[in-house]
Amino acid sequence: MGTTLKEARVVVVGGSSGMGLAIAKLSHQRGAKVTIASRNREKLDQAALQIGTATRIEILDTTAEEGVAACFERLGPIDHLVIPGSSVRTGTLKELPLSDALFTMRSKFWGPYLCAKHAQVKPSGSITLFSGILSRRPGYNDAVLASVNAAVEAMGRAQAKDRAPVRVNVVSPGMTGGTGAYLAMPEAAREAMFNAIAEKLPVGRVGSAEEVAQAVLMLMTNGFITGVVLDVDGGGLLA
Repeated sequence: MGTTLKEARVVVVGGSSGMGLAIAKLSHQRGAKVTIASRNREKLDQAALQIGTATRIEILDTTAEEGVAACFERLGPIDHLVIPGSSVRTGTLKELPLSDALFTMRSKFWGPYLCAKHAQVKPSGSITLFSGILSRRPGYNDAVLASVNAAVEAMGRAQAKDRAPVRVNVVSPGMTGGTGAYLAMPEAAREAMFNAIAEKLPVGRVGSAEEVAQAVLMLMTNGFITGVVLDVDGGGLLA
């Protein structure tokens, strides 16, 4: 049976930019009481102004368990937890320092693990984790990130059983514009990359943060979906 987000308490970790911000905005538009969390207070303040009135902010380092536990203790019972935010460092298997590989694992796997562990999610609620297309379609130099994405997907399926009746799902985005992942690239190079990938996709374009947000809200409000990996990739696995 579908549920409404009216008055639901939604926490978005990484909600100050990109897909997280889009999820927070759409949740607020659907009547949710939204909390956004990340490390940067300035970005949180700016995002809260975009999302709407009564948006709550929490400064959170997901790699520090004491801080994660304290954050969710302050928040108390919530309805939905969404964790799109993470930082990664990538490179070739031969050249990537172990410290960078461990950083990626701490941020994208152990961070969501700790948030899910300490969040007080109501029995009727949900947790949405984020992986990525590289888990099943890795390219070159993706040994670390592909492995971490696959680990997140396995964790999602396991938590769907461990946390039941709380529903746990994973969103696996393909190439998505409007996020911070590619801002360090020169604009011309970024657009060329998007165009090259768009030519290979069945839908003929890259995705948007808003389209990912729509998929997340579907998972939050559909009470009969748990333990799935939802591909929001424009057919990227087929390309």
